[in-house]
Order: sequence, then C-alpha cells, then structure tokens
Amino acid sequence: MLGTLAWVGLVASDADAVARALARDFGLPRADTVAGAPGRRVPLLGVGRAALALFEPGDPFLGDDARPGVHHLALAVADLAGAAARATAAGVRLEAPDPVAGLGGARHLRLAPATTAGVRTYLTEPVPAAPPARGPGAAGWVERIDHVGVATADTRGALECFVARLGFPLESTQTDVEAVIAVESFTSDRYGVVYHARPPEVVGGLRVAFVTVGDAELEFLEDLDPRAGREPRPAPGASGAGTTRGDRTAIARFVAARGPGLHHLALKVDDVDGALGRLAAAGYELIDRVGRPGSRRARIAFLGRARLGGVLVHLVERPAA
Repeated sequence: MLGTLAWVGLVASDADAVARALARDFGLPRADTVAGAPGRRVPLLGVGRAALALFEPGDPFLGDDARPGVHHLALAVADLAGAAARATAAGVRLEAPDPVAGLGGARHLRLAPATTAGVRTYLTEPVPAAPPARGPGAAGWVERIDHVGVATADTRGALECFVARLGFPLESTQTDVEAVIAVESFTSDRYGVVYHARPPEVVGGLRVAFVTVGDAELEFLEDLDPRAGREPRPAPGASGAGTTRGDRTAIARFVAARGPGLHHLALKVDDVDGALGRLAAAGYELIDRVGRPGSRRARIAFLGRARLGGVLVHLVERPAA
C-alpha cells in the first residue's frame, strides 16, 4: 500500500470564509499551515486522522486549472523517493521527477492524472496536521472523512491503478439500480377493477467501488445502464438529487464536462438528521432535508454548495462494518 491519506485539497471561493464555517458549524479544529513558498499559508482543518486543506481558485500552489470543488488528495509516505520509485515501477507516472515544497514544509511529488483514473494524487512527506476532529470531550460532530467520491467512466481501470498497482485494499463493490413499475388498471361496470403490473423498467444505474486509503475510502462511481451496458450520458428526463437516476445523471454530466476526477467529499456523522437540523438552523441550503438510503447500508444527505464555496459535500450515517 502506497501511503495513507494525509489531506484532501478543496478549492473554495473565499477559502477563509469556508474554513471559518467548517470550524464554527461542523466543529472541525483549524490550524493554518505554510503552503509552498514561505509566508503563504492556507487553512488546514483536522477530520479524523486526515485533514482538509482549503485553497482559493487559481492558487499557484495547485499548478493547474483549479476550480471550486474537490481538487486533490495527498498520500503521506515515510520515504518519498522510495514511494515514487515503487509507483513508477508499477506503471504510475510522475508529473515531474523533482519534489517541490508542499504543506507544512514537507516536500511532495504529483502523480500524473492520466495514470490515476483522473484523480489528482500527491505523494507527500509526513505533514504536521491539525488536531484530530474527534476524541474524548471533542465538541465536533464529524467523525472523519467517510469517502471522497470519484466520477469515472471506467471503474475497472480505476481499480487497476489504485488496487493492483498502488496496493490499496478494495473495500467493497456494488451496483445501484433504480427501476419503475407501471401498473395498468382495467375497470368494468360489471366485473370491477383488475390491476396488472408490468415488468420493472430500469431508469438509472451506477457501478460503485470503494477503495480504502487510510481511515477513509475512495468511492468510484460509473454511469451504468444495465439494459444495454455502459451508456456514459445523462438519463433522459432525469430528475434532480435524491434518486439513483439523479445521481447517475450528475456523474455522467461531470465526466462529460470535466473528464474523470474527484467529485465530492463525504463526512461521517453519528446522526445525519440531527446534523441536518443543526445546519439548517445555521442557514445552510440542504439538497436532502432528511437522510435517504445510500451505499453500504448508509443514510446520506447532500448539502448545497453556496455556503461551502462551491464544494459538494454530503453527510453519511452508517453502522460500523
């Protein structure tokens, strides 16, 4: 296994305001840190055994087209040169051969997204991070990062990279399908009413795989139409959030517009409905006003992006495995 999750990089419009909101409303401890050049600092918030690092759009530290959303993940390794050599030997290329200054004075290298299923991935020396988000007497209600969602058009290729080549364990796979059942009625003035249910019609689907990186997972999501194999396009007439069909449409549109890559951040909580109530009272837009069924027997709820600087976040409540 090549390292463990150190931080997730988020690009947010007004990163400092979003960091204040995460500290105030989510209870995440904040400890800003140096980013790249001396004197430049970014917000770093502890969550479980990892952290969230927040950047402004276009921040030169990121070195590419940095738009609001989940930008990258960083894997902490004890031996940067050795980890880079192992990745290269496994067929995962580096963007550049020489390390650059990263967070907290640690150096990092970047893997080429073309060889990591579109996931921007940094290898970093250990970074002094923010304190853990949960612990004895902790006031925060977020346990840890549950997963980081990845939109993909090729789940098998993603698993080839992260499981077969980089050595991270496959946690589970599943197929999500939404179907509708049409019911016909035959009403007679003499014989009464007869109902007839047609066979189910599949209207949306996702192929899903979870890969463990530290105390979180990567969730790979691929648009899937089980009736005709893969169809990486939005479902005609698909509704908004809250259904498998809507989720499938969001993934397909993301891949069509931006290519495969990091899509959303999921935070694990004890009580999703209680968390939604607190956030609603604090003025957050809720896409899901109550928890709904999600992967791995979870209850999930998505939050609006406005108060989170354009980052798509959802909450996850699920029993321990």
